[in-house]
Amino acid sequence: MEERFFVSFIHCFFIAFGVMVGGTIIGSIGSFLTGDAPLHAMNRIAKSIKIWAIVAAIGGTFDAIENFQKGLTDGSTFDLFKQFLFILAAMMGVKTASIIISWITNEDMM
Repeated sequence: MEERFFVSFIHCFFIAFGVMVGGTIIGSIGSFLTGDAPLHAMNRIAKSIKIWAIVAAIGGTFDAIENFQKGLTDGSTFDLFKQFLFILAAMMGVKTASIIISWITNEDMM
């Protein structure tokens, strides 16, 4: 049974948010253990895992591409619109996590 749309939308947001926050915190612990600056490492790691957080939130790239293909070829614009909103939710989760990480590290994240 398929989940409701808003439930999936919220899940996409928080999965992307969690990947960003969890990945940067765990990565900074590893950086601390190797003698590097953990706050600078958090900023660097957060920049590099943005796209992976989005991919993890939408469930992998092949499902998203398949849904886009179904929306374009079958004329199902609602499926295309839903997939776009899922990607948008994941991007909002990544942006929110990026803002919080930049607040913690006091560095600008471009």
